[in-house]
Amino acid sequence: YLDGIDNFGNMPFADEKFVIGSTGPDQISRADLFNYIETECKELINGNDLAAFKAAPYGRADKGLATMVLAKLYLNAEVYIGQKKYQECADVLATLDSAYSLHTQANGSKYNAFQDLFLADNNLCTDEIIFPIEQDGTNTNSYGVTTFFIFGFVGGDMPAAEYGISSGWGGYRATPEFYNRYEDGDLRKLFDTEHQTSITIDDYSEFKCGAAFTKFINIKSDGGAASTNGFSDVDYPLFRYADALLMKAECELNGATGANGLASLNAVRARAGLPAASSLTAELILDERARELALEGWRRSDLVRFGKFTSDSYLWAYKGGSVGGQGAESYRNLFPIPQGDLNANSKLTQNDGYAK
Repeated sequence: YLDGIDNFGNMPFADEKFVIGSTGPDQISRADLFNYIETECKELINGNDLAAFKAAPYGRADKGLATMVLAKLYLNAEVYIGQKKYQECADVLATLDSAYSLHTQANGSKYNAFQDLFLADNNLCTDEIIFPIEQDGTNTNSYGVTTFFIFGFVGGDMPAAEYGISSGWGGYRATPEFYNRYEDGDLRKLFDTEHQTSITIDDYSEFKCGAAFTKFINIKSDGGAASTNGFSDVDYPLFRYADALLMKAECELNGATGANGLASLNAVRARAGLPAASSLTAELILDERARELALEGWRRSDLVRFGKFTSDSYLWAYKGGSVGGQGAESYRNLFPIPQGDLNANSKLTQNDGYAK
């Protein structure tokens, strides 16, 4: 439902009271769905149905997961219900500090601390990863999740074995705007440009046009091989403490007290090898979130919240269907409800702006 309220707004709603019958579930308003998620998360955080922080088996839900869901809900409250809830977000995030921390370099790792989080044995990074989606190249093999990221960003003349895979798909590359958002010396600047002809994507059908982003690698931190080179062993970090720290910075920028936001953001920058920022700005926070959380599923939501997703003042290659980028209609801040769902459930109404 957190994904639903963010992507679709009003959506079909069914809880444990819903009885399957000849009709589909009713469509819930974005405001009512907000209240439902908030209530559920508070009950889970304050009750005994979920284990405490880090007390559940790895990969199972605990109160850390519920806390991050509630914090994300509050962070985006102005988008969802027209109310700012940055203080509530900061207060929720503060409860994570006793259990989680930024990951430091793993013992014996051949990679830096940031890279450790995206390797084949990142299940060891429980200091920072609050909730993972587990992947195993032998037992849970799939062409989605981190397999999609690793194989898709390798192609052309790139040496696939260096990324722990059998061969690349040659599928997609980073936009030049994203590549240029990284500062010199940033340890998170994980691109292969050596085997590419340019960082611009003049011809999107040619894989060598554009920078290959190599954040996820199917190799263990000590340099050892993953269980297989045909699929990924890298767990997907759905929620990380670094994200929580950057959320604190945004809360402070928006008036929350006790967030310790500037220090939190600078802790993330310090791990990346960057100097401390002297003050918080919206541009800095949005850029820092881009650098730290790329491919982790939050960029669209961030851009909507900052008023940049459809704006013609914030462009990137191929935005709006134009090579140089262009603005788009504001209704595209929400996705359309799929036609198949509309056909199956007469109770649903299409989102504004899309064909009925």
